Amino acid sequence: MAKWLNAFAILALFVATGCQPTASSSMVVDSLPPPNFSGPTFPETAPPTTVAPRQAPPPAVAVTPRPHPVTPRHATSSVPADWIPIAAPNQWYWIVIHHSATPTGGARAFDKMHRAKGWDELGYHFVIGNGTDTRDGQVEVGSRWPKQKWGAHAKTPDNRYNEHGIGICLVGNFDVTHPTEAQLRSLSRLIAYLMKTYKIPPDHVLGHRDTKSTDCPGRYLSVAQVRRMSEQLLAAAGDPIPEDHRVAHASAELLHEQKVR
Repeated sequence: MAKWLNAFAILALFVATGCQPTASSSMVVDSLPPPNFSGPTFPETAPPTTVAPRQAPPPAVAVTPRPHPVTPRHATSSVPADWIPIAAPNQWYWIVIHHSATPTGGARAFDKMHRAKGWDELGYHFVIGNGTDTRDGQVEVGSRWPKQKWGAHAKTPDNRYNEHGIGICLVGNFDVTHPTEAQLRSLSRLIAYLMKTYKIPPDHVLGHRDTKSTDCPGRYLSVAQVRRMSEQLLAAAGDPIPEDHRVAHASAELLHEQKVR
């Protein structure tokens, strides 16, 4: 009986103490958040960020490369090598223009004709073709020019235009037809070069008829037009127009007087 009473007392004591909070359990309870009877709460989330659609890059603009400036090749800045003589320059004061008075021809044919007359060689320094024996506008250099030899194309009593005049013959009869455009271009380019190199003024560019009584170089070849074209080429190249005729004329007169004496 006493055993049963002791057991009952122990059980009662255990039940009584088991329902009382301990110090540790009291601390856990105090650390819990207060009860919430309005249901669970969720943290607010940021609205989704609107991402702008990716735009396609603008189309590439085609850039046309700017061409490099081309310096024009003027008559006095670039000439054929055979225009430049190998001998020391003669004292040239005039340029005398001729026509062949024939519909065809070239330096070779005229050289043969001049030799048949008893001349030593072709009398002109230059011949400009018309498309028959040579190309239209082709400048042929006569055998006298590289040697800077006097000409045989404009005989006068004092022979000044042969001794100090550069003879240029254009193939064609310009009493009945006009020189071709190619011939005029080549002639003006050649004369511009000669004017610049030998300081020959425009009014010393002559037609054969300006040296003696003759119709050469024909009624349809304008020496005044050739002078203007040559001066324009000099101006385009930035080259000065040579001194007026008085300088060259005085030099020629002095040289002629010295030879006569």
